[in-house]
Amino acid sequence: MEKLYTASVTASGGRDGHIKSSDGQLDFDVKAPKEMGGQGGATNPEQLFAAAWGPCYLGALGSVAKREGVDVSEATIEVHVSFNQDGNAFVLSAELDVHIPGVSLEEAQSLADKAHRACPYSKATRGNIETKVTAL
Repeated sequence: MEKLYTASVTASGGRDGHIKSSDGQLDFDVKAPKEMGGQGGATNPEQLFAAAWGPCYLGALGSVAKREGVDVSEATIEVHVSFNQDGNAFVLSAELDVHIPGVSLEEAQSLADKAHRACPYSKATRGNIETKVTAL
């Protein structure tokens, strides 16, 4: 395996803390959402995870579609990452809602599933969090 890029982020203070990337592009507070008993008013780990997964997934979708000769340049994805309680444990779940204009729903679902198999974030979470991929 050849390492192409490494992102470095320092976090402090937990869910009510601060994050800063080594290049300074990220430098802000994080807060637990009100739905989880926090004060809200800032981003949270689930939003950041969803924000990272979406563009990576679209990159995988573009690669898969290019091999099949399909234009997905107008595709969008909504990534929903949920923080759940399962008995005494906490677990994540995700829903990826994929919209690919100009193709049938059946073809869109096929491309969405292939992209989910190819996306590095999807691979990292496979078998670890319940994920549903739906073409809309």
